[in-house]
Amino acid sequence: MTMRFKRILLKVGGESLMGDREYGISPVAALDVARQIKDVYDLGSQLVIVIGGGNIFRGVAGEKNGIDRATADYMGMLATVMNALGLQDALEKVGVPTRVQSALTMPAVAEPFIRRKALRHLEKGRVVILAAGTGVPYVTTDTGASLHALELHCDVVMKATKVDGVYDKDPVKHTDAKRYKTIKFMDILKNENIAVMDSSAMAMCMENNMPVMVFELFKAGNLRKAVTGSDIGTYVANEVETQFA
Repeated sequence: MTMRFKRILLKVGGESLMGDREYGISPVAALDVARQIKDVYDLGSQLVIVIGGGNIFRGVAGEKNGIDRATADYMGMLATVMNALGLQDALEKVGVPTRVQSALTMPAVAEPFIRRKALRHLEKGRVVILAAGTGVPYVTTDTGASLHALELHCDVVMKATKVDGVYDKDPVKHTDAKRYKTIKFMDILKNENIAVMDSSAMAMCMENNMPVMVFELFKAGNLRKAVTGSDIGTYVANEVETQFA
């Protein structure tokens, strides 16, 4: 099967591992995500995965509750390490070789993030899970994902979410919201009603011509469809025309 993208940065929210729980990691949900990733891995894709920590702890929420912002962000980074280990366990259970690399040094559970080593893992056919964001506070996992996609020479940033693409306004609040098939980066940055990734991440991708694909993860087979070029989700780039699906 023809692949539209060879090397992919997959940004997955921590909520994808939560399943029907209120918080934490569901082994069943983790296996569901792992099987979708294996489906794409078996096609020959090289995969870098950045996973959030929202199912355990969000730095922004911690700050709102009175925790120092830098401390809260570090706590959020540790939550992503826990998710990375959970996803690694699920992937290896379905036969996918992985390596976890962390921007915070913790050699007992993960390799330190070293760019050349990550590239070597990809060349050897291993899925690389990147944890702890960039290792510094005040930076979101979206921005960290964009940065890693650029330094690891990925073809695309794929953001797997709970919605099936980018809408002109919040589809949860507005029944008349319309999904874009393709949209320019600048049109997203100019529209305050569109919340896909934070503006820093979007601007970084725009300035470096790194396309972003937004699609729903919680429907079986969607990741495979996104990788093979099916008409799914929303494709964000500089060279496309902004049009509705």
